[in-house]
Amino acid sequence: MSDTDLAYAILSVVEEVPAGKVATYGQIARLIGRPKNARLVGQILHRSQLYGEYPCHRIVNHNGRLVPGWEEQADLLAAEGVVMKDPFHVDLKACLWDE
Repeated sequence: MSDTDLAYAILSVVEEVPAGKVATYGQIARLIGRPKNARLVGQILHRSQLYGEYPCHRIVNHNGRLVPGWEEQADLLAAEGVVMKDPFHVDLKACLWDE
């Protein structure tokens, strides 16, 4: 699979995460058949603007932590009704996407 194909595989799953829900990097990696590549998912999402518009703000780490330094992520999630445990963590029990 080429890098571009891999990016589109990841982003096509990200596109399926509904508003008001979040998914984890590991969850996305598992869904594309690469369960040990959660960091790769993060790297692709960091460059997602090269491939178009995707709801990357809906992807968090396995603890529900938001992306450090991306202040807009919390605002985008709040606008969709995502429940936060604190200013830096999503409540995964309430908002994890059940793919």
